[in-house]
Amino acid sequence: METLPELLGASDDISGFGELVRGAAGAGDGSVRARAAFVGELAARHAGLRIGRSGRVFEALVPAVLEQKVVGREAWRAWRWLVRKYGDIAPGPVPEGLTVMPSPEVWRRVPSWDWHRAGAEAVRARTIINAAQHAEKLEGGSSAEADRLLRALPGIGVWTSAEVRQRAHGDPDAPSVGDYHLPSVVGYAFTGQKTDDAGMLELLEPFAGHRHRVIRLIELSGIRPPARGPRMAARDYRSF
Repeated sequence: METLPELLGASDDISGFGELVRGAAGAGDGSVRARAAFVGELAARHAGLRIGRSGRVFEALVPAVLEQKVVGREAWRAWRWLVRKYGDIAPGPVPEGLTVMPSPEVWRRVPSWDWHRAGAEAVRARTIINAAQHAEKLEGGSSAEADRLLRALPGIGVWTSAEVRQRAHGDPDAPSVGDYHLPSVVGYAFTGQKTDDAGMLELLEPFAGHRHRVIRLIELSGIRPPARGPRMAARDYRSF
């Protein structure tokens, strides 16, 4: 209950965001002005948006690792299977069978065959097990410090670090570089054309300090490029 306000975004500081957008709107570059006008419109439309933070790095890290290089439903299935089998019974009056994430010590003891049954291959399993050994030192500190510590661990790169810091620290400037869909969504929203990671970062540069916030606004807008190609294939590692 004490941390619930922060989880809902009560500590999200948006005081400088409006000034940042207005500054970009007054820039000499017409492209930047157009992007700023678009972001300002989205911000007005979704004025209640707040970025929450859980303050729990390892708790955000495990599902983020499970989301690496697979479609969402595969990651969610693995997460659900592992937490139901190894999680602790949730406190308080709760529905029967409701469990919460197990401790780092439990994650370190999950055997290889249960990772396989969950649909998580050895690479992601090793990443989580290794991170569980360092879980205590990951907690606390700033988002920048968390980024440094996370990316020092094997199997954790810029995408995973950003996803964790968004959830645990509520970092408004942690764009998910390396995401399968995100550059195309951002590029299409700003220019009507898909782009890559470098192009996405260039488009977001005028909003440095709030790049993740801008991405969230774009996601809330519902603007997406037309789906003309095949979807990313689902890989069920349980069948390997």
